[in-house]
Amino acid sequence: MQELIAKIEEINAAVNNVVWGIPMLVLLLAVGVYLTVGTGFFQITKFGYAMKNTILAVFRDKSVVRSSDHKAISQFQALATALAATVGTGNIVGVATAIAAGGPGAIFWMWVSAFFGMMTKYAEIVLGIYFRHKNEEGEWVGGPMYYIEKGLHQKWLSILFCVFCLFASFGIGSIAQVNGISTAMQSSFHVPEFVTGIIVCALTAVIIIGGMKRIVTVTEKFVPVMALLYIVSALAVIVANYRNILPALSEIFTGAFQLRSVSGGVMGYAIARAMRYGFARGVFSNEAGLGSSVLVHSSADVKEPVLQGLWGIFEVFFDTIVICTLTALAVLTTGAHTVSGLEGVNITMYAFENVFGRFGSYIVSVGLVLFAFSTLLGWSVYGCRVAEYLGGKRFKTVYKFIFLVVVFIGSVSSVQLVWDLSDTFNGLMALPNLIGVLFLSPLVFKITNNYKRRVWKHENISPLLSYHQNDKFKTVYRR
Repeated sequence: MQELIAKIEEINAAVNNVVWGIPMLVLLLAVGVYLTVGTGFFQITKFGYAMKNTILAVFRDKSVVRSSDHKAISQFQALATALAATVGTGNIVGVATAIAAGGPGAIFWMWVSAFFGMMTKYAEIVLGIYFRHKNEEGEWVGGPMYYIEKGLHQKWLSILFCVFCLFASFGIGSIAQVNGISTAMQSSFHVPEFVTGIIVCALTAVIIIGGMKRIVTVTEKFVPVMALLYIVSALAVIVANYRNILPALSEIFTGAFQLRSVSGGVMGYAIARAMRYGFARGVFSNEAGLGSSVLVHSSADVKEPVLQGLWGIFEVFFDTIVICTLTALAVLTTGAHTVSGLEGVNITMYAFENVFGRFGSYIVSVGLVLFAFSTLLGWSVYGCRVAEYLGGKRFKTVYKFIFLVVVFIGSVSSVQLVWDLSDTFNGLMALPNLIGVLFLSPLVFKITNNYKRRVWKHENISPLLSYHQNDKFKTVYRR
């Protein structure tokens, strides 16, 4: 048995080095650059428009917050659920790890990955809305598997995406998250792991058994409060160390282009290391290119693919440029990354303890618990959607039961192999998704240009809103 596990670990390590290695990160970045250029740097030229029609619209337009279709979810609910899955332990632990492994310069490359990732996620969501359809329950369903199947006519690639996503939901989406919760509760509040497992499993059951509507009802209230608490706490740490803000920013920019050799190594090694960890942690945090958040954005009560795509731009901006940057500045302004013997979450805890004392570790622990639980809820939605695609309504019910069992198991056990495998499956999702996005990019450009001409230039042309309604896909794609 030990030999079998060792062999699996060996194979997984080799695959993981490819999945999260330089070639994949270059592919993710290249697709983002291509989409950015193809849309005319949309995330810059229309950034104000995107903010006005996303987060700012929440305060002035009730239709953004509340859906008129009882079978659909609102645009804000879609965002909150997607953020529930993306804003997770990576924003706290992942940032600290990136700084420790790649130096402060890793944050600059994290920003770069987010900048181009905005357009990758935008394109994913635009395709998700365009190719979605209503299931037998009258709900909107969409995602990479649908635009790969209908747009590229490659059913096998769609199935591959769903299988990878299904395994990732059990690993990164449940075991890794609930294990983080139980560990934090044990170390900070001395709550037995099995007790945490029972409570988390019960809460998760009550929420996910109620279906998509109940999940989004929870996330739309839970996520803003969770994010606000962390933002205020991180800002307090940064403001308390305001004299170190400019030096911290200097560290980020100089570290990103540090040409000196390390320990006699090749010149430029520091840059390569900063880029690798910056890109990897950025993608791990905001999930741009994985196609996961499209599974929930496709259920939004919206007609225009571009309008929902704008929420994807905001999602990446908020997750990486806002939350990750606050963590990074908290770490750098307190010098937590220079303290020997600290790793992972302990680096972030040290930063918060610098201002809040012992209470700071409690803030980080509570943040980890909230972020991890929200991720768990978000990934349960993703898993349900791909389970429905693979086996229909019955398989979705079976999936929920298995998901709850895995949640409890994850709270009382820590199997490193499971973590490693789930990390690999998480990255493997990107392959079929990026193929779909890349080959369907002409359609993304057509839909975007069509929206620009109709809405901003007021030209009298037919909209490109839905593959099923218009049946013009072949014509559009060939042009």
